[in-house]
Amino acid sequence: MGRMNPQTGIKAMEAEPKDYNAIHSSKASLACMINSEIGAVLAVMRRNVRWGGRYMSDDDQLEHSLIQSLKVLRKQIFSWPQHWQTINPALYLQPFLDVIQSDETGAPITGVALSSVYKILTLDVIDQNTANVKDAMHLIVDAVTSCRFEVTDSASEEVVLTKILQVLLACMKSKASVTLSNQHVCTIVNTCFRVVHQSESKGELLQRIARHTMHELVRCIFSYLPDVDDSESASTNGINSSDEQSAGLKNGYAFASRQSENGTLNSEYDDQSLSTNVASNASIGPVAAEVDEDSIGAGIGSDTVSYDSRLMTEPFGIPCMVEIFHFLCSLLNIVERVGLGFKSNTIAFDEDVPLFALGLINSVVELVGPSIRHHPRLLSTIREELFQDMMKFGLSVSPLILSMVCSIVLNLYHHLRSELKLQLEAFFSCVILRLAQSRYGASYQQQEVAMEALVDFCRQKTFVIEMYANFDCDISCSNVFEDIANLLSKSAFPVNSPLSSMHMLALDGLIAVIQGMAERIGNESVGSEQTLMNLDEYSPFWTVKCKNYSDPNHWAPFVRWRKYIKKRLTVGADHFNHEPKKGLEFLQGAHLLPDKLDPQSVACFLRYTAGLDKNLVGDFLGNHDEFWVQVLHEFAWTFDFQGMNLDTALRLFLETFRLPGEAQKIQRVLEAFSERYYEQSPQILINKDAALLLSYSIILLNTDQHNVQVKKKMTEEDFIRNNRRINGGNDLPREYLAELYHSIVKNEIRTIPKQGAGFPEMTPSRWIDLIHQSKKTAPFIVSDSGAYLDCDMFAIMSGPTIAAISVVFDHAEDEEVYQTCIDGFLAVAKIAACHHLIDVLDDLVVSLCKFTTLLNPPSFEDSLLLFGDDTKAGMATVTVFTIANNYGDYIRTGWRNILDCILRLHKLGVLPARVASDATDESELSAETEDHRPLTNSVSTASLPSLGSSKKSFGLMGRFSQLLSFDTEEPKSQPSEEELAAHKRFLETIQKCHIDSIFADSKFLQAESLSQLARALILAAERAQKGNTSPEDEDTAVFCLELLIAITLNNRDRIVLLWQGVYEHISNIVQSSVMPCTLVEKAVFGLLRICQRLLPYKENLADELLRSLQLVLKLDARVADVYCEQITQEVSRLVKANASHVRSQIGWRTIISLLSITARHPEAAEAGFDTLMFIMSDGAHLLPSNYVVCVDASRQFAESRVGEGERSIQALELMAGSVDCLSRWASEAKKTMGEEEAVRMCQDIGEMWLRLVQALRKVCLDQREEVRNHAVLLLQKCLRGVDGINLPHGLWLQSFDVVIFTMVDDLLEIVQGQSQKNYRNVEGTLILALKLLSKVFLQLLPDLSQLTTFSKLWLGVLDRMEKYMNVKVRGRKSEKLQELVPELLKNTLLVMKTRGVLVQSSASGGDSVWELTWLHVKNIAPSLQSEVFPDQDLSHNKPGEGGGVVSDTVGSNPSTETLSSEGAAGGS
Repeated sequence: MGRMNPQTGIKAMEAEPKDYNAIHSSKASLACMINSEIGAVLAVMRRNVRWGGRYMSDDDQLEHSLIQSLKVLRKQIFSWPQHWQTINPALYLQPFLDVIQSDETGAPITGVALSSVYKILTLDVIDQNTANVKDAMHLIVDAVTSCRFEVTDSASEEVVLTKILQVLLACMKSKASVTLSNQHVCTIVNTCFRVVHQSESKGELLQRIARHTMHELVRCIFSYLPDVDDSESASTNGINSSDEQSAGLKNGYAFASRQSENGTLNSEYDDQSLSTNVASNASIGPVAAEVDEDSIGAGIGSDTVSYDSRLMTEPFGIPCMVEIFHFLCSLLNIVERVGLGFKSNTIAFDEDVPLFALGLINSVVELVGPSIRHHPRLLSTIREELFQDMMKFGLSVSPLILSMVCSIVLNLYHHLRSELKLQLEAFFSCVILRLAQSRYGASYQQQEVAMEALVDFCRQKTFVIEMYANFDCDISCSNVFEDIANLLSKSAFPVNSPLSSMHMLALDGLIAVIQGMAERIGNESVGSEQTLMNLDEYSPFWTVKCKNYSDPNHWAPFVRWRKYIKKRLTVGADHFNHEPKKGLEFLQGAHLLPDKLDPQSVACFLRYTAGLDKNLVGDFLGNHDEFWVQVLHEFAWTFDFQGMNLDTALRLFLETFRLPGEAQKIQRVLEAFSERYYEQSPQILINKDAALLLSYSIILLNTDQHNVQVKKKMTEEDFIRNNRRINGGNDLPREYLAELYHSIVKNEIRTIPKQGAGFPEMTPSRWIDLIHQSKKTAPFIVSDSGAYLDCDMFAIMSGPTIAAISVVFDHAEDEEVYQTCIDGFLAVAKIAACHHLIDVLDDLVVSLCKFTTLLNPPSFEDSLLLFGDDTKAGMATVTVFTIANNYGDYIRTGWRNILDCILRLHKLGVLPARVASDATDESELSAETEDHRPLTNSVSTASLPSLGSSKKSFGLMGRFSQLLSFDTEEPKSQPSEEELAAHKRFLETIQKCHIDSIFADSKFLQAESLSQLARALILAAERAQKGNTSPEDEDTAVFCLELLIAITLNNRDRIVLLWQGVYEHISNIVQSSVMPCTLVEKAVFGLLRICQRLLPYKENLADELLRSLQLVLKLDARVADVYCEQITQEVSRLVKANASHVRSQIGWRTIISLLSITARHPEAAEAGFDTLMFIMSDGAHLLPSNYVVCVDASRQFAESRVGEGERSIQALELMAGSVDCLSRWASEAKKTMGEEEAVRMCQDIGEMWLRLVQALRKVCLDQREEVRNHAVLLLQKCLRGVDGINLPHGLWLQSFDVVIFTMVDDLLEIVQGQSQKNYRNVEGTLILALKLLSKVFLQLLPDLSQLTTFSKLWLGVLDRMEKYMNVKVRGRKSEKLQELVPELLKNTLLVMKTRGVLVQSSASGGDSVWELTWLHVKNIAPSLQSEVFPDQDLSHNKPGEGGGVVSDTVGSNPSTETLSSEGAAGGS
């Protein structure tokens, strides 16, 4: 356990060749190789006089033992019969090793011997299957690490040291290295480091080789770590379980531990440490260079615990790796251990040793980072030692060291972040964020390195989300993500200075964070939407844990909840600082404290809430009130003092509040502290009273040593004497008190802790507390690529980020920087749209629009040239419209700025032609072509002529052609090639914007965004209208109206969203226009176009759409006259396409009203009447809802003298033909409706019929003879042709009064009046009217005679006949009337006689009708009485005795007899 598997990571030896010749050849070649190495060593030795002389002497001892052993080996190597793997390597290695270890040999001889050993190792002569390989490898390591040789010159010495490094590295790379023990591996590393140290005074080549070898050696050793068993029971068995620090090695190879008996991590090291002995090695003289292991370490201190000898002699594994890694960490403290300052040159220290050590550590972390988590001792070293050292060196003045430290931390974050939560927080808060800001005194180089490191972290895909989830959302941690975001944003701002590398670094960091969020969009995520959080009841929030820290479904909502708690606590802390009582009440209202306060909850609030006024906290904790005494007790119990020195614990305790000034309060506070400390650390102090007394003594010592007013300072002896017999009557250990004394003297306990925001300094006591807290803190949340908290994070950083990128974009002059900023803007837009952050997107649009230079442009020509040459403006413009096209759903007020840019481009004439067209234009035009309808009548916002204004030249080339033209007064020069190129770039930029897509694709916009776009268009148009002082203003208003109409038509399915605003805007235009202009033209025809398009799809809005056309009726007369023909054509198009969709009375009334006004318009009358015929012909589209208005419109066309009389005749025919519709409706009502509905329908039909005949009656007075006579005939037809309509008697009486009698009387008045000269042949009309009167009366006689008012009606008929008998036409009586009247009267009397209506009777009223009849008849034709009643004697009849009462509700239904009588009485 805890060691290497011998086969792991090493290729097994190839199988032994079975062929004898092959075996023999292999043996021979190895023997030859060793023989040659022996010869090489002997040859070098012979060159030395000492060795050569002995060889030739005649003495008994002819040869030195070293030479003799080499010669013996040469004799034996060719005679060994067995295979080389079965031979003990010591047999052929020992002679070489003896040479290496001999102090008699010089550097050249030792170097050759080392080369021989190196060759044997690298040729794989020895592997793990070789006999006695373990002993052989140990021999090699022992010999090489104890190498002795005479130094003759520095060059040869460096060669030997280089070869020592080669051999040691070869040992570790050899297949047999797995047999090395932990002790030997440690010895190899120690020896290499000594060579590295010695090389400082040697040549540069040796320095580089030594350092490279050290790196390779460390990498080689730790490369086995992933294959080492996970369990460390083997390594822990040999260690005292009470101590967790790594121990020293056997034979004096030791690294001093930094943990004292009671757990304090000391900053001073044992005197017998590695660094001290390395320093002493520098004194090795030029005569004998020794690499002696025993000279390196002289044992370990009493406070360290070593691995036992058994464990260190086992094959290497975790023990040696732990020792080596601990050694590398200890190199970072070499300065302190030798008592040297950073500026001392005693060991040539500048930044060399720390950089070297950090480089080795970085190699280890890079190589085996993920495996370290499986080995607690290595992980503990990183947590407790390495990070503390790196935080110290991170604040050094050396940028190189800081850079290396940051690289290590980045690797540790990548591999081990889940094990280093609080360490990472401390590093960012106390190193990176401190150095990256100039206010903490860091140099520019330090700031730059820190910023580079921070940007590297930000480029890690999940870094920011993990910082936010683990720290910003943790109540007990700082807001690391927020601090990073703020730092990057502020650092990107170039304040009164040009852009620097620091600004660009910060910008890169911001962009990396934003783009990381943008890339996560689309990944399946949890909780990407912000939800409103609220606490329903109080619970101890500091104890709540997440159910599953590895499942985003659990941890994402949990950390969001914790962040909400943290925010509310911050607000509560602010209230508490201003007024504690209200602060506590606020927290109770937010359910962060219970309704009834308890000591524990208040203590936790005071302990864990950041930002509290520490003066207030101290005052409350020292309060004598019983409740606050309990709070103090609970407050003290939130600390973990286990394993801490008293002064360290006291420092931690007093950092959380300010110690009160009153003695009683101080006593209460220290009593609570002492009780808690004694409970957790009772090793030395016998009771809590001893802890209290010693705490008091420490406070007094602290005041004595660090108060400038105290002149005579307390000495160590004074302090020890003052604390005699406080430990239950006994003295405390002198060493213990001395340690406390020196700790206080060197490091003051701040009884007035720092307040406010800022990045803290990591003190030793805080570091100890951090180590304690790291064992209890919540697990580190490792996120994947999901956007779990991006919405929350983006809401924090969006504002500063947009501002920072905007400022950099504004100051930048390099196109690459432009593109970086643009990428950032687009990423911000993508994130804001994804998370529906509308305000953010609006702010972004506003910021970008400023860079387009379109909002405050120079003159026209300058705009084109400057924009074409301005790369920044072009990129900003494309970006604005890219955002509008891609993320328009979430733009609100930003539409106004976008529209301002569009309007400016419109004024410049560079917009695409189809920007203001709607998506249905092409389909509409193609449909019209197929139907063979004239395209010239289409209402197109782009094609209608602008009456009263000249045609403008639009488009870039149109504008540009103006530059090419020559004014007669002031000719202009032809544009240069640069200007042409600028114009071309301008056009290309606008084409990239796809501005037309914004409006064409508006149908895909969300409802609120669409409404805001329409509102922006209306506001822009109204602004242009109010400032309508130039043609450009009108052009702008027209363009806005066109866009508004386009998006209205493109969003017909959502017309309700837009209609009210569109209608009101058009209404304002129509009612404010008193003269024809393009704007009112576009408004009117745009309105008509909307109605045309939407009526088929929006039946529920049909009435409202058609009612809107009443605006046309409100046009000023001058305006209406100009556009009347076109309006009529469009109304005609609307009716013909949508007649079936118009059903309401108000809709038809509006349409027919528009048609009616064309009756007297020369150009529009034809189209208007054609539309009316379409509606009324054959009753195709006549409805009860439009009947009356259609009849009235027909009357107006009939009366109109515009055009030929034929149109009036056609209009009359339309009116008369409509009677058939009335009959049809009456018939259908009887069949399909209920009795009540049918009765109501018949009443309505009767009213319609009455309106019809009234309309015809009016035309009967027309001055044109043919129209007038035709109207009378058609009126007669309508009065008599109503067989299918059941008209009530009352309606017939009404028709006589308001139609027939009125017409007859009006005609008579015309004849008798002065206007007779305007009427040609009016006599014929009188005849027709009189015949109509007679025929209708006779047809209705059976029913009318039953009415009580019949006598009145009959007398009315007689009265008009009498008047017509006596009328004078052009000054004389009409012969035709003189003949016609008696004839008609006679026929009428005969029919009445036949019907029994006119009889002499004694019944009530009978005589009256009889007498009155003959009274009138005598005035007309006296002879008629005898002709009609030849057998009656009328002389006795009295006037006033006739006519019975007849009900007026009886309907008329003439008999065939009446009709025959009528026909016999007289036709025309």
